[in-house]
Amino acid sequence: MDRELLINKYNVPVPRYTSYPTVPFWGDEQPQVSDWLKVVKKTFDESNAEKGISVYIHLPYCERLCTYCACTKVITRNHDLEDQYIDALLAEWEIYLETFKEKPIIRELHLGGGTPTFFNPENLQKLINGIKKNAQLHPNHEFSFEGHPNNTTREHLQALYEVGFRRVSYGVQDFDPEVQRVINRPQSFETVKEVTLAAREIGYDSVNFDLIYGLPKQQLSSVRDTFDKVSELKPDRIAYYSYAHVPWKTKGQRIFTDADIPDSAAKRALYDLGKEKLAELGYSDVGMDHFSLPHDELYVAREEKRLHRNFMGYNTSHTELLIGLGASSISDAKYAYAQNVKDIKQYEKAAKAKELNLVKGYFLSNEDVIVKRAILDITCRRELFFSDKVKQYLPESIQEEMQVMVDEGIIRVDDEKLEVTDLGMIFLRNIAKLFDNKLRYAKSGEDKMFSKSI
Repeated sequence: MDRELLINKYNVPVPRYTSYPTVPFWGDEQPQVSDWLKVVKKTFDESNAEKGISVYIHLPYCERLCTYCACTKVITRNHDLEDQYIDALLAEWEIYLETFKEKPIIRELHLGGGTPTFFNPENLQKLINGIKKNAQLHPNHEFSFEGHPNNTTREHLQALYEVGFRRVSYGVQDFDPEVQRVINRPQSFETVKEVTLAAREIGYDSVNFDLIYGLPKQQLSSVRDTFDKVSELKPDRIAYYSYAHVPWKTKGQRIFTDADIPDSAAKRALYDLGKEKLAELGYSDVGMDHFSLPHDELYVAREEKRLHRNFMGYNTSHTELLIGLGASSISDAKYAYAQNVKDIKQYEKAAKAKELNLVKGYFLSNEDVIVKRAILDITCRRELFFSDKVKQYLPESIQEEMQVMVDEGIIRVDDEKLEVTDLGMIFLRNIAKLFDNKLRYAKSGEDKMFSKSI
């Protein structure tokens, strides 16, 4: 089938599969903290010594609103808020340390937001040193953070380097001044160049750029110009994301009209141009919007089939316990998920009282655990072996559905396994959806749950 026809067919709302089951299927029941911590302890005991754990820290403050953003954030210029929030993070960490009973081995740590570099360098060091104080570092630990080019200073980069950070991800999005004006994120190429070169001079191993296609007012000329500028800096990784227009979730997106946003055909053209430029520049498709140069660890992990995927996206450390600290953070303990309260005041109050305030969670059934692993194999390894455990949860119609994708050149299937073709990498989310039993048997509503795949 023609590639364009395939894109038309599969450009439907699909999860990004940072978890299974995906968040909309968790329900609204507030999990019992004691039940959650039992699962955390079980997963820790099973995996800490061998694999270590991951830590995600949500730093929610931003000085200005980027109108395209759907993340949990608070817009403020009051930096006096930093100290009390850090104290709350460290108090929450203590709850988990008491649960572990022994020192955790930190394999991966990531600062997300919001804008992590809203916090001053000294406070960031205080936070990380507080996390490390009663923990060990894995020999191959990876510390990374999201940096806003406009407020990531050399002092930030140096301070975070000194406490173990070696990877930074800059939110570039698009260099076109009109696009930047509409999304309220003005930043010059010179600024991005300055912070990129500074990171490399200090000694960071990997620099990532986040780019977005489908933004309001975006045109082929702006994407072409953006990639021309990116080619000068050649970041080690690029995340080329589809703009997710979810105005029913995010008030900032309601200022756009349909006329501002590229229609489906225009958005596909932006995507195709970006893919073409990425290939020209030597980037390989790692999966689900992620691209890297051959020397980068993400590419190496893909080749060695040891990629992992969780709420932090693709990563190279296959840990089974992810502890999310901070307001709105989500933790993944292999057999269960839990999300912190989103309201910062409520979060800080609970942490001060040495309590967790969980607003949402999900405890996986045996079926869920097996399907979760199957979807991870597809999205991270590009293959799925049909073990007896997997076969028992395959719906009757899946053979016919897989055969359609085989005929389309998206996958290869035999009695033993499924393999994703190079063409199929575009449709990775759609392939994973075949095995999503929660979504398969949902009555309706996915159009309001998830963004389109392309």
